[in-house]
Amino acid sequence: MSRRSSGLVGIWAEAQRQQQRQREAQQRAVVQQQRQQRAYERDLARMQREQQAAYRQGREADARLRTQELEGQVAALAGLLAAGCGSAPFRAAALTRPEEIAPFEPGQLAQPVPMPDPAQYQAQGGWTAGRRAQAQQQAQGGWTAGRRAQAQQQAQARYQHDWQAAQAAEARRQEQLAAYRAQYDAWAAGQLAEVRGHNAGIAELADALRAGDPGAVVDYFSAALYSSAAWPEGFPRQLAASFDRGARQLVLDWELPGYEVIPEVKSVRYVASSDQEKETARPVTQRRALYRDALAQCVLLVLRDLFAADEFGVLESVALNGFVDDVDPATGRRAEIFLATVSVPRAAFAQLNLGQVSAVDCLVEALRGQLSARPDQRTAVRPGRRPADVGTGVVSHGGGAEPDLFTMDPIEFEGLVAELFRARGMQALTTQRSNDGGVDVEALDPDPISGGRIIVQVKRYRNTVPPTAVRDLYGTVQGAGANKGVLVTTSGFGPGSYGFAEGKPLTLVNGEELVGLLHQHGLRGRLGDGSAPAPAVPEPAVPEPAVPARAVPEPAVPAQRVVPEWVSEQMSAQAAGQVPGQVPAQAAGQVSGPVSGDFNLLGMTWTGGVALDVCALVCRGGRVLAEEHFVFFNNPQNPGGSVRMVPGTGGDRAAVRVAFDALPERADRLVLVAAVDPEANPGQDLAGFTEAAICLRDPAGRELDRLPVSDGRPTETALVLGSFRRRPGGDWDFVAGGKGYRGGLGELVGEYGVVVA
Repeated sequence: MSRRSSGLVGIWAEAQRQQQRQREAQQRAVVQQQRQQRAYERDLARMQREQQAAYRQGREADARLRTQELEGQVAALAGLLAAGCGSAPFRAAALTRPEEIAPFEPGQLAQPVPMPDPAQYQAQGGWTAGRRAQAQQQAQGGWTAGRRAQAQQQAQARYQHDWQAAQAAEARRQEQLAAYRAQYDAWAAGQLAEVRGHNAGIAELADALRAGDPGAVVDYFSAALYSSAAWPEGFPRQLAASFDRGARQLVLDWELPGYEVIPEVKSVRYVASSDQEKETARPVTQRRALYRDALAQCVLLVLRDLFAADEFGVLESVALNGFVDDVDPATGRRAEIFLATVSVPRAAFAQLNLGQVSAVDCLVEALRGQLSARPDQRTAVRPGRRPADVGTGVVSHGGGAEPDLFTMDPIEFEGLVAELFRARGMQALTTQRSNDGGVDVEALDPDPISGGRIIVQVKRYRNTVPPTAVRDLYGTVQGAGANKGVLVTTSGFGPGSYGFAEGKPLTLVNGEELVGLLHQHGLRGRLGDGSAPAPAVPEPAVPEPAVPARAVPEPAVPAQRVVPEWVSEQMSAQAAGQVPGQVPAQAAGQVSGPVSGDFNLLGMTWTGGVALDVCALVCRGGRVLAEEHFVFFNNPQNPGGSVRMVPGTGGDRAAVRVAFDALPERADRLVLVAAVDPEANPGQDLAGFTEAAICLRDPAGRELDRLPVSDGRPTETALVLGSFRRRPGGDWDFVAGGKGYRGGLGELVGEYGVVVA
């Protein structure tokens, strides 16, 4: 018979069992933790091995890529002559320009203003069949025939009012379209005349070539050599040439590449034990043989390009001397060291099959030329006939003193810009001359944070670069998916270009900045005689009909579409030596004389069909002086008339007349704002407000400056365009705005202390 334990013993025994269970649970937890730790360590070791393997594979792939690049360089040099022989011969027709002028694109001006539909006004007046029955019922309840007639008269009056407004808008559209067409026709005629003049000059060059004119011959064949796409990136293309008219011989000195074009390294492999790349040097004998063969190919390729380009049968023979611009080992000074020379009759060269020859044997044996036995050590040969030995003048391209960027060959100029990017630590290549998509140079910045692909356009201009070129570059950058766009020019940019580029991945490099960068990186270049580019001469704008600031919305004329070249020059403040965004003293009215003659017109332009109310606030700080100094369509001028709303001129869609010196003394700023017209565009926002600018004009309406303003944004209906702020010296600076408001004009002016009822 079982017996229960006493109370104390049972309690003690139960405590012992609980302690045993706790010890067992703790032991199981320790074992589980040890198992998890061992699993974690196994996983970590596996990840480390995988990471090490991936790292090793990456380094090995990099080494293979470097080896492939080295092999590619050698292969390109070995196939230089064959690749050049496969290119099309140069022809004089390549210098002509097609007579293609941009078509006339009036944009929204081409769309007639829609006339009001009488049927809609009948519906609005309530005289559909249903409304007529309802009116009859109401007539029985007190709506008399007189009331119906009155409603009909009101509807007809609204229709007549809107019809007259639409007719007036259509008349203004036709006038603006005619003025725009006249502008386009004048521009197109000028463009066509320029193209035809250029082509006439090419035709004269062809006639001079047929006659054997020495200057024409040298210019033509120099262009043929510079236009060749066979030369690898970085090869020099400096020449000096003369033409012996009696012997029909072209005599020229041509610069050859240096010994460094042959890679010193043959291959690269990754050594995992030391975590380093090991380079295998190219054997010296192989490198010398490759260099000597490359020099021979260069000489033969120059001869091939010259004879192939001779479509007029001008050349009977060519005397060619190849040199390198290097340190003469005999004198220790930099000099032209001649490494090859040959004189070749046309008949002898025509017998060659250049695609199958050994370049060195062909030059030395078949053509009986001379090639340095040790060109790597700059062992010179005695040149044959030199350009200076010919009685006619010597023409040189490249090399020498500081090259004039204005007269430099276009291809050479693009190569110089590419060399500048390489000097800044980037990879850079010039594009082909055709189908380049508006890209002259492609660069790759290796910086992992700020680097990436860069699209470069080169404009060798003397006049101001038009903003359309900046917009085209931005489109090219977006279309190519590049990180950045750079526009390099020998001239300059106007405020419109800088305003468009602001906030976008675009960099604008003007002529002076370009020369400074070239000199900073050891490259050469100058702008003409060293002075700044000649300023563009403003041309008068074609007047357009006056349009009130608050009027029936009109089709937008794109700001930069009319005549891209000369309009952009007219917009440039640099042409007048002004600081962009600063109103000059005379423009601000700081001259003696009656106030009535000292004012400026602030015209407003933008693209898009949105109708806007443009207003002005005369302020001190961020507060309007008084509500009477809020100038808008219901208050067209402030007290004293120093600020007035006036019709636009010269294509401006709205305008404000300001006499800066007549503004109240306590006023320190004039704020320009714009808001969507709720009557003309109900429910519209500022998403269509683009390419906007404030045109600063003198009393005669001539444009002095163009101040870019921010584009509108969706959901916003009012925008601060910018403000003119008084400086201590009395001048007025323009500060661009950009703050938008969703609550329309009332919310905007409320921040300036104007209470809107």
